Amino acid sequence: MHTPDHESDLRSLAEQVGDLLHARHLRLVTAESCTGGWVAKALTDIPGSSSWFERGFVTYSNESKQDMLGVAASVLQQHGAVSEAVVRAMADGALQHSRADLSLAITGIAGPGGGSELKPVGLVWFAWAGGGMPTVCESKHFSGGRELVRHHAAIHALLGILNRIRGM
Repeated sequence: MHTPDHESDLRSLAEQVGDLLHARHLRLVTAESCTGGWVAKALTDIPGSSSWFERGFVTYSNESKQDMLGVAASVLQQHGAVSEAVVRAMADGALQHSRADLSLAITGIAGPGGGSELKPVGLVWFAWAGGGMPTVCESKHFSGGRELVRHHAAIHALLGILNRIRGM
């Protein structure tokens, strides 16, 4: 379980992201799998977010990644949903299927099941795209139960988009 401090950290990050997006007249789209829309919820909890949050995709199944974001079936089949290739395609697809300037994408294995030796529970891939810069991808391995993995993933995604906006 997360503590109230973790929740306030998430809100604080969401407010910082919103302030920067608003100040720079940018709009963000999210493409989330293992977090199930948690990042979009954190962002839309901020009053006035409609001016800078364009939309959020929750693409939990492989079919939804294909249908909503244009992720190629061959990429999913070759690399698996929890991979750099898929998260990159999710971030790029979110931009192509929205009117946003920036995107963030998350796919991972929150647990308690679903992990393997090569892709253990807690493995999460992230991608940040748009803003005239190349798409950046990275993976993290978070420990803890399902909720904690998802919470850490949401925080990391917001930190990443904050860094991208600041670097523009």
